[in-house]
Amino acid sequence: MAVRREEFEAPMNTGLLAIGLTTLDINAYPIDGLTHTERAILIQGLACAPAGTAAGAALVAAKLGAKVRLVGAVGDDMNGLFVRTGLESLGVDTSLLATRVGERTSSTLLAVESNGRRSSFHCPGTGGAPPVDATVTAAARGSRFVHYAAIGGSTTDGGPGAQLLREAKAGGALVTCDLIGPRRSAIDEIAKILPHVDYFMPSAAEAFFLSGSDDLSTAAQRFIELGAKACVIKNGRQGAFVLLGGQAHVVPAFAVTPVDTTSCGDSFCAGFIAALDRGWAPLEACRFAGMTAGLVAEGVGTLGALQDFKATVAAMDRYELAIEPA
Repeated sequence: MAVRREEFEAPMNTGLLAIGLTTLDINAYPIDGLTHTERAILIQGLACAPAGTAAGAALVAAKLGAKVRLVGAVGDDMNGLFVRTGLESLGVDTSLLATRVGERTSSTLLAVESNGRRSSFHCPGTGGAPPVDATVTAAARGSRFVHYAAIGGSTTDGGPGAQLLREAKAGGALVTCDLIGPRRSAIDEIAKILPHVDYFMPSAAEAFFLSGSDDLSTAAQRFIELGAKACVIKNGRQGAFVLLGGQAHVVPAFAVTPVDTTSCGDSFCAGFIAALDRGWAPLEACRFAGMTAGLVAEGVGTLGALQDFKATVAAMDRYELAIEPA
């Protein structure tokens, strides 16, 4: 088992810079049917929170004690104000969160059934258009971690995103990358991005779709060939498949009782970065990330039942594994 350790010497660069998709999620549980009347049905949980591959990861990382800045965009509407206020309530620096005048905040309504299945209703907005300018570039160069979640973004694809990550690496940042709902053409952008990425972190479904293979090892190797230094494929209850230093590993998930898995991917990334920030070795950071995602799944919304870093570490010793390691 990899050894956990704490850093004794503070790095020059500090904090996490999350860049990309910023949305408002409204999650309701359980919704097993519509009444088609005005009669109200009592439910167990309703959560409104900042979400998206960048903002969701930023919120969870902040909950785990990381110093976080977000580069994203919201509209000048009430939803955007809610997103900004929610992030700031946990200490996320929103000075690089742009407000687009006359545009809507990207928002999603999620009806989660008792069995965990969910129906999503998305209202498009400006969430996929993070600003990319000299101020953002300077922030990337000065950050210890950059989490890039802007593949498919209107302001980042085609060169600006890759250049931004080139600057981040020049400044000494460790770069992680996640994505959501990619189109087949996204592989062209990924090919530009991955040479600047230390850990590429797609879901299994995304990895299969983009690589054209239904084998985790083959898919991960494809991303390594495109330039990623390492690949962490999130695979739900099956844990995470990790290709690191040419060696393949399976990091088991924890046996949690899921309620809402909407934000598990984003929270896994956040947990991984938060653990690395505290000096944990990569495979142990993946274990912590799995516990982070598991605790989020046990509640409703972006944060679910997550408490803080210390409580998550304690949970790792309390929960059994969903599958035993080979």
